[in-house]
Amino acid sequence: MRIIKPGLRLKSAVCSTEIMVIRAPVGAVLLSCGGMEMIPLSEAAAADARLDSTHAGGSLIGKRYVDSEERFEFLCTQGGAGSMSLNEHPLTVKQAKALPSSD
Repeated sequence: MRIIKPGLRLKSAVCSTEIMVIRAPVGAVLLSCGGMEMIPLSEAAAADARLDSTHAGGSLIGKRYVDSEERFEFLCTQGGAGSMSLNEHPLTVKQAKALPSSD
């Protein structure tokens, strides 16, 4: 588990995914990608780290990922083969909000 805060940049230990934390309440969470906990950009991944096939849904560059309650928000700065999860619950792509009609 890791304490995350806005502005923190992390990377996957098993694929090329990189993210930046946009919104996060205070507290420690388990943020994973590809079935393994995400690590700081400056840290090297373990040599035996492998992508879990059940967490290989992929992540897309430029998309914002949120938890089910939208308390956490992450910007994917580099896409990869792993899918992200927070406390073992999958993150989803944030959907654009519909604008009101201008008529």
